[in-house]
Amino acid sequence: MYRSISVTINHKQKISQVKILEGKTAIITGAARGIGKAIALRYAEEGANIAFTDLVIDDLAKATEAEIAAFGVKVKAYASNAANFEDTHKVVNEIVKEFGRIDILVNNAGITRDGLMLRMTEQQWDSVINVNLKSAFNFIHALTPVMMKQRGGSIINMSSVVGVSGNAGQCNYSASKAGLIGLAKSIAAEMGPKGIRANAIAPGFIITDMTAQLSEEVRATWCEKIPLRRGGTPEDVANICVFLGSDLSSYVSGQVIHCDGGMNR
Repeated sequence: MYRSISVTINHKQKISQVKILEGKTAIITGAARGIGKAIALRYAEEGANIAFTDLVIDDLAKATEAEIAAFGVKVKAYASNAANFEDTHKVVNEIVKEFGRIDILVNNAGITRDGLMLRMTEQQWDSVINVNLKSAFNFIHALTPVMMKQRGGSIINMSSVVGVSGNAGQCNYSASKAGLIGLAKSIAAEMGPKGIRANAIAPGFIITDMTAQLSEEVRATWCEKIPLRRGGTPEDVANICVFLGSDLSSYVSGQVIHCDGGMNR
C-alpha cells in the first residue's frame, strides 16, 4: 500500500538559483556596445566568465567591463583587430592563459559599408568581408585546437536576415553574413566528432545604435514587413545566444536560428 506525500517546492526560488552558464568561459568579439554587449551581460548574468574584444578599449569598453563585473564573474576586455590573423592568434593565446579554458565563441564583430554594386569600391567590399567574415575564420582557427583538447565547445556566428535573403545596396554585407552561415555549417560537420558545435543566428531588424541612425520613415517601412510589427532588441538576440552557448542545446549544431519577428517565414 502506497501513501501519497505532499511536498511544497518554491519553484521560483529554485529557478532563480540556476545559472545555466555557470563555470563556462566565453569569448565575444565586438562586445563593447550593441548586440555584443547585450550578449556579454546576459552571459554574465547566467554565470559565465567573459573575455571580450573590440578594436580599441576606450571609456565605453571599460564601462561595459565594469557592468559585466557587477555580476560577480571574471571579465577582461582586450584590444584586438579581429580581421588580422596574427593579432587574433595572439589575443586568443592571452585569453587562454588568463582564463584557462574557452567554452563558447561568439563571432559578433561586424561593420557595414553600404552602397549599390555599381558604386561600391574595392575598399568597401574588402573591409566588410575582412571584419565580418575573415574575423570569424581567424577566431575559429585560433580556438579549435583549444576546444578539441577540451573535447567540446560552442561556436556562434552572428549572421543576419540579409545573409539569407540578400538586400539591395548591401551586397558586401549580405555576402559576409551568408558566408558566416556556410562557415558555421562546415565547422559543425568538420568538428562535430570532436564535440564542437557551431551554429548561426540571423537577426532581422534589431534596434541598435546602427539602426537608430535610420530615418523614422525607413524604420516604419521595416516594421511593416515584420509580422510582429516591431523591431527586435539586442536582448532578444542575447537570449538565443544563451541557449546556444549552454548545455540546453547540446544536440543542436549546424543550424541557423532566425531572430526576426517572422520576416523569413
